[in-house]
Amino acid sequence: MPSLFDPIRLGAIEAPNRILMAPLTRGRATREHVPTPVMAEYYSQRASAGLILSEATGISKEGLGWPFAPGIWTEEQVQAWKPVVESVHRAGGRIALQLWHMGRVVHPDLGGGPPVSASAIAAPGDAHTYEGKKPNVTPRSLEAAEIPRLLDDYRHAAANAMKAGFDGVQIHGANGYLIDQFLRDSSNRRTDEYGGSIENRIRLLREVTQAVADTVGADRTGMRLSPNGEVNGVVDSDHVALFTAAAKALDEIGIAYLEMREPRPGGNFRGAEMQAPASPEMRKAFSGPLILNSDYDAASAQAALDSGAADAIAFGRPFISNPDLPARFAQDAALNPPDMDTFYTQGPEGYVDYPALEAADA
Repeated sequence: MPSLFDPIRLGAIEAPNRILMAPLTRGRATREHVPTPVMAEYYSQRASAGLILSEATGISKEGLGWPFAPGIWTEEQVQAWKPVVESVHRAGGRIALQLWHMGRVVHPDLGGGPPVSASAIAAPGDAHTYEGKKPNVTPRSLEAAEIPRLLDDYRHAAANAMKAGFDGVQIHGANGYLIDQFLRDSSNRRTDEYGGSIENRIRLLREVTQAVADTVGADRTGMRLSPNGEVNGVVDSDHVALFTAAAKALDEIGIAYLEMREPRPGGNFRGAEMQAPASPEMRKAFSGPLILNSDYDAASAQAALDSGAADAIAFGRPFISNPDLPARFAQDAALNPPDMDTFYTQGPEGYVDYPALEAADA
């Protein structure tokens, strides 16, 4: 069986190890969603990851509802991403951009208009705004006639990502955002060709993935799913059947990899004890590399590879506070604890000031 330190091919990307950096929203872009210079330092510090999966990045103003998160729909954003990508490449790394549409959890105060979703059902809880959290509003149901426009937004964002120099893209189909809202029967009550049966509910996932793959190449297209219990108010009555069908559809398109946030007992993600894991059945339906992510340490990650449950593991919080995480795993070194109070602040503190091993030893 492979070790965490063995290389792996992810479509067109040759990753030198199987310790991937998971997508991590950090809120260091401008109010206009333009990447900033400190982001280049942050990502280049973590270039030893087998592949960096960038923070979720808005494909359009309509779809971005997180303050100070970056976008990829304007030329200014593309040009600001270029030095970030170049810094990662100079450090020997590889980086893919995650494409994000948040759907019903975008608040109108962010200027993108009324939020859209599969159905006119408000998400529970609060949305993020520049004035703090506010109750989620009821979205309007995205009309079938608008789907081509949405697909064009994904194509445009994917093309911009390649223009900025990224090695590939990852579609965010997880965590209760727009694609996930179409997938789950709790948030999708449609009666047209995008609702009802599982085959209909995975239609948007299939069409978005095909549009992006046609734009950048299937071998540079990845997908993130979260076949778990409730998150952002979405849940499904038969998650194993749903996500196995989704995995089969993605396999038919031939994407480079499938990365999943699937909670495990004792983890920090809601729904961890609610449902049986879907990944074993999805593994049978998806023939490409399967990447798991949820509260792994080095030992449990290697065990997942040894058992054949996954081909690589994506790490989130450990990469926030340990920019040299692969080296720390290799040396069985202690990990810096993350400071949760700085996860979404706009300054360098808790972002680019975590020490690497050499600095810690000194």
